[in-house]
Amino acid sequence: MQREPTEQFRSATQNAWWTVNRGDGPIVGTAIHNGHAMRSDARALVALTEKERLREEDPFTEFIIRDLANRIVVHRSRFEVDINRARAGAIYLQPAQAWGLSVWREHPPAELIETSLAVHDEYYAMLRSMLTAIERRHQRFIVLDVHSYNHRRQGPEAEPADIAEAPEINIGTSSMDRVKWAGVIETLISAIGATTLAGRPVDVRENIAFQGRGEQTRFIHEHFPDTGCAIAIEFKKTFMDEWTGKPDLEALRSLRTLVGSLVPILTEALARQR
Repeated sequence: MQREPTEQFRSATQNAWWTVNRGDGPIVGTAIHNGHAMRSDARALVALTEKERLREEDPFTEFIIRDLANRIVVHRSRFEVDINRARAGAIYLQPAQAWGLSVWREHPPAELIETSLAVHDEYYAMLRSMLTAIERRHQRFIVLDVHSYNHRRQGPEAEPADIAEAPEINIGTSSMDRVKWAGVIETLISAIGATTLAGRPVDVRENIAFQGRGEQTRFIHEHFPDTGCAIAIEFKKTFMDEWTGKPDLEALRSLRTLVGSLVPILTEALARQR
């Protein structure tokens, strides 16, 4: 029986750091900001409400990548430790690190910080091991680093962000060798642009709202410079109400179908790199 996107796997993932699904093929999907869970000691010190945290997390990105055989879903909230920040900035200690939000009631103790940073360390050790195995089997690989972003930051009744600066799907490529991977990126953008969502063409653009400067893509390009293509994909939160957290199930199913359809297209594009 297929799970719906509203299922959060609370009993299975409350104490889990992440879930890894390993299958065949060179395409990997990640949803590293999907998580909402926090350790009890960290949660006790957090000053934010559940809704405030959820608004800056990426709920339902796990659902969007669910049809990929290779995928990683992080269950810890970015407010406990942000896997997509460099280790030195992975704990939001200042409002400037967290969209102006004061995350903590008081400065977290050193022990709490180090416990959280250990998760960061373990994640990148796991990721490197997994990608090394995929590289060994397929020579090259593509990681779709899936995120989502808010476009109604001024409030639920305010006008959304200017569409000129907020594409439906933003492809971030600035941390890669763009010339080397041009064929893959152009194939991806072309494939997405040829589809429709809710009966309208998909607005997909490169390096507009975000540029793909997260730690995960940087790490992959550093450690797999000739074989790993990590692409940050940001979906505008038109698939949900970013203020209430309510999903649009039809829109989410469409995005899941879209991402799943990219696997054979990108696998072929990757083969042409050789």
